[in-house]
Amino acid sequence: MKKIATLYALLLLHLVATAQLQLPSFFSDHMILQQQQKVAVWGSDRPNTTVAVTCSWGAKATTVTDANGRWKVRVATPQAGGPYYLEIKGSNTIQLQDVLIGEVWLCSGQSNMEMPMKGWANQPIEGGKEAILNSANNAIRFFNATKTSAITPQYDVKGKWQIADSTTTGNASATAYFFARKLQSILKVPVGILHTSWGASTIESWMDAAALQAVKPNLPMPQELPSKDPNRTPTIMYNAMLHPFVGYGIKGFAWYQGEANRANANEYQALFSTMISTWRMQWGMGKLPFYFVQIAPFGYKDLNAGYLREAQQQTMLTVPNTGMVVTLDVGEQASIHPRKKQQVGERLAAWALAETYHQQDVNAKSPLYKKAIFQKNGTVVVQFKNVGAGLKMQEQSITGFEIAGEDQKFYPAIATVDAKHNKVKVWSEQVKTPVAVRYCFQNWCEGTLFSIDGIPAAPFRTDAW
Repeated sequence: MKKIATLYALLLLHLVATAQLQLPSFFSDHMILQQQQKVAVWGSDRPNTTVAVTCSWGAKATTVTDANGRWKVRVATPQAGGPYYLEIKGSNTIQLQDVLIGEVWLCSGQSNMEMPMKGWANQPIEGGKEAILNSANNAIRFFNATKTSAITPQYDVKGKWQIADSTTTGNASATAYFFARKLQSILKVPVGILHTSWGASTIESWMDAAALQAVKPNLPMPQELPSKDPNRTPTIMYNAMLHPFVGYGIKGFAWYQGEANRANANEYQALFSTMISTWRMQWGMGKLPFYFVQIAPFGYKDLNAGYLREAQQQTMLTVPNTGMVVTLDVGEQASIHPRKKQQVGERLAAWALAETYHQQDVNAKSPLYKKAIFQKNGTVVVQFKNVGAGLKMQEQSITGFEIAGEDQKFYPAIATVDAKHNKVKVWSEQVKTPVAVRYCFQNWCEGTLFSIDGIPAAPFRTDAW
C-alpha cells in the first residue's frame, strides 16, 4: 500500500511539473529577436493562468492561457542592441539571458542548405576550415532545428541557440552562415539564423495539407508516419520542422531546394508560389522577402534540370518580393553538393542588402533573357535585362549556347558579346535557319556569361518544346 501511495505521489508531481510554464526551445538564452517589431512570444502553462512577460528594455505584456494551456503575447522590440533579458511569469518563472536584438532570417531547404560548414565526408566547403577558425562573433547566432518528423503540426522542435565561434560554426549551415556573416559585416547589427532543413526533401514535404491540396487536390495526405523517407512525404517536414517557428519575428526567408523535384518540374512553379504565399500568410507579416537559390549544375544521368531551373525563375518573375541566386558558375559535375557555398550565401545576402535593406551600390540581379532576334543570315541576337554596367565573358569564349532549327535538334553554338549594346550574337554552321536558342538549359553547364558586377546570367530557352 505504501508503495502504491508513493507511486501515486510521484505521478502527481510529474503532472504538476509538466503543467508548468514552458517555452518552445527557440525562446531561450542567447536568442536573437527581430528589431523594431512587435514580436510574438508564446508557450504553455496550466489553463486559465495569467502569464506576464517583462523585457529589460522596457516592454511588457500580460495574457491568460486558454483552455488548452496555450498563450501568446507580443512585445515591441527596440533598435538593434543588447544583451537584454526576458522574464516570463506564470505558474513558475523563466528568465532568458543574453538576448540580442537584431535581424532574424529563417533558412530552409534540402541538402545544399543543410550542408554544414565542416562539410561532409569527401565533400568539403571551400574555405570552410579557415572560416570556422575565424568565426568568433557574438553578433552572429544560429538555431539548428534537429531533424524530426510528425504527422500533425507541432509547436516545438529540438535545438538551441549557439553563438558563432570555432567550436560551434562547424555545425552551422554553410550557406546560411556565409549569408549571416555578410549581413552582419555590412549592417553592423546582430544577425540570427533559424535553420531548418533536411537533405533530399521535396517541396511537398514543406507545405501544409491545405496549401498542397489547393495545387494538387488528388494528392493523398499521409495518415501515419512513413517507415522511410519522411523528407519526401507530403506535409511531414512542414508539421515537424517549419510549423513550430510560424510567427517567430523574422525579417525574411532564404531557401535552397529543388533537386528533389526534378521529376515533377512542371508542377514546381505552382507549388513553390503557393508555398511562399502560404508561409507569408501564416506569419502574418505581409509579403516577407523570400530569396532563394536556383539549383546548381550537376551531371544528372536523367531528366533535364533545366526545366526545374526554369520553374524557379518563373516563380521569381511572378511572385512579388522574391529574388533568385544563379549558380551556373559554382556547380560541380561530379558532386551534387558544390563546395563554393560562400558565393551562394553572399549572393543571397546581396539580394537582402539591395532589396530589403536598400543598401546603395549593391547589385544582386542576374542578367535575364529579354528577347531574341533571328536574323536572315542565321545569326541570333539575344538581348538581356538586368545587365547593370554591362555584360562580359568570364572566359576567353562563351560556352553553353545552343541553337536549333525546325527539326528541334540543338547544336552547340558560337557566341560573342556585343559589349557596346549589351547583346550576345549566337550562330552555328550546323543550323542555317535557327528558330530557337538556349543557354545552359541542361543538367551540366558551366556558366561563362556574366554582368560586369560578376553575377552570372541565368539559363533560358526561347522554345516551348
